[in-house]
Amino acid sequence: MLRQLIEPAQTYADLYDGFRWDLPPLSNIAYEICDRHAEDPDCLALIHDVGEEVKYYSFREIQLLANRFANALTSLGLSRGDRLMVYLPQHPVTAIAHVAAWKMGLITIPTSILFGVDGLEYRLNNAQVSALVTDSQNMSKILEVRSQAPSLKHIFVIDGPAPAGTHAFDEVIGRSSDQFETLMLPLDTPAMINYTSGTTGWPKGTLQGHRIAFGHAPGLEVLFDFFPQEGDRMWSPADWAWLGGIGNTLIGGWFHGVPLLVFPMAGFDPELTLRMMGRHKIRNAFLTPTMFKLLRPFGHLVEQYGVRLRSIISGSEAVGADLLHSMLEIFKASINEGFGQTEANVVMGNCQRLDHSRIGSIGTALPGHEVAIIDDDGNLLPPNEIGHLAIRSPDPVMMLEYWNDPEATAKKFIGDWMITGDLAHMDQDGFYWFQGRGDDVITSSGYRIGPAEIEDAILRHPAVKLTAVIGVPDPERTEIIRAYIVLSEGFEGTEALADEIRRSVRDRLAKHEYPRQLRFVSSLPMTTTGKILRRELREEAKAELAAKS
Repeated sequence: MLRQLIEPAQTYADLYDGFRWDLPPLSNIAYEICDRHAEDPDCLALIHDVGEEVKYYSFREIQLLANRFANALTSLGLSRGDRLMVYLPQHPVTAIAHVAAWKMGLITIPTSILFGVDGLEYRLNNAQVSALVTDSQNMSKILEVRSQAPSLKHIFVIDGPAPAGTHAFDEVIGRSSDQFETLMLPLDTPAMINYTSGTTGWPKGTLQGHRIAFGHAPGLEVLFDFFPQEGDRMWSPADWAWLGGIGNTLIGGWFHGVPLLVFPMAGFDPELTLRMMGRHKIRNAFLTPTMFKLLRPFGHLVEQYGVRLRSIISGSEAVGADLLHSMLEIFKASINEGFGQTEANVVMGNCQRLDHSRIGSIGTALPGHEVAIIDDDGNLLPPNEIGHLAIRSPDPVMMLEYWNDPEATAKKFIGDWMITGDLAHMDQDGFYWFQGRGDDVITSSGYRIGPAEIEDAILRHPAVKLTAVIGVPDPERTEIIRAYIVLSEGFEGTEALADEIRRSVRDRLAKHEYPRQLRFVSSLPMTTTGKILRRELREEAKAELAAKS
């Protein structure tokens, strides 16, 4: 959507000010990301590497398979507005199922295979799911929960034998026609429910409209260094069950006709990541700071495996300056840190190409979006004051509402501003700096301290692999800073090492920002999207203090 603006734009201000949304009254995600590219029968859409075999799918092949599945669903009585759960890892059928559902006006529920029966039961019943697609590896969980989900009428299994009362995916599409006319719908027509991570209470379902195919486009074009360019191929380990995965890669990549790589990976494997990116000539990747930390010790393999990345988006949580410098040195690629959330994805970021970036910053508003720092009453705050990071509505990439939860929807907004739940400040140059989730901010000796800068300073020490910082109650300072540290291989968590890490942080940051307490741990609690659950660490610290008192 920005292609016409790239050449004349001399500054980021030119780009941002010159952008205007030009949206059609009717469209469909399936048309935008598949059908229009399928006009060229040779246009490559997907590379599926399973180790022993690599299979290539054109957009035409994806379209015809999706048409078959859409006809199968129609023949079973599903119609516009019904819900289809896609309970699969990254796989060609994951994409085919979503495209098929969108073609016929269904609402898809992307769902991580990491969820067990409780998480499944909640989502199946909350969304009143009518049909579900899964694989044989996860079928036992579906069969266990099926009796607790009365709305679930049809189950499709993509591999292996279909248990009684279920459908074999290949058989169903094999007897269905490959001709189907995609419904062209108003852009606010519901298309997908993405559930939040649910770090507090039950997850909320964010209802997304077909407009998000357009809403993602300008931000991703900037963050991926003005893609698509000739030879671009995209990959991300981000689960397509999350909007950062399905939005940034499946929808974002295919909107621009960029081929995607998928391959099985049980947990993030740094060496396999580098090997596969080199093997398939991947040029664009979406990675998280946690993945950066795990990749850093394997940087020497980039040349060996022939990795030639052109652009990387860093997202999910703040990345520190030191870590970002390391990645720039390792990959020699453009790295733009971006920001978004399930409710409004890809709304902020940096732009290295137009020299509009600050390392460690979440950038400024991307073209087509408006952001600000506001107080509890919705008033704009001046530079350098910490407040709510907020996004102006309406916005094509913003959720329509929380599914069946008008009260939660209302609480998400202050006037025309959607509050993200993150605290940040804007500097004098207009760049925004993440301070942490609202409940992550530490109050110590009268200072409000975000964890990101401290964690970045700790990570500079060669002994540290991962870290998370929280505030723990203190009678004199309100809170003191505690750091949980996962050590790199070959290091032992001694008191001498703890003192060394404290000194290294104290030398880099203000005196009130160094961690007075350190805990060496084997792992950190994380969401399935790779975000550190500092809330769990705070609860653990509170329980520890309660036991002592």
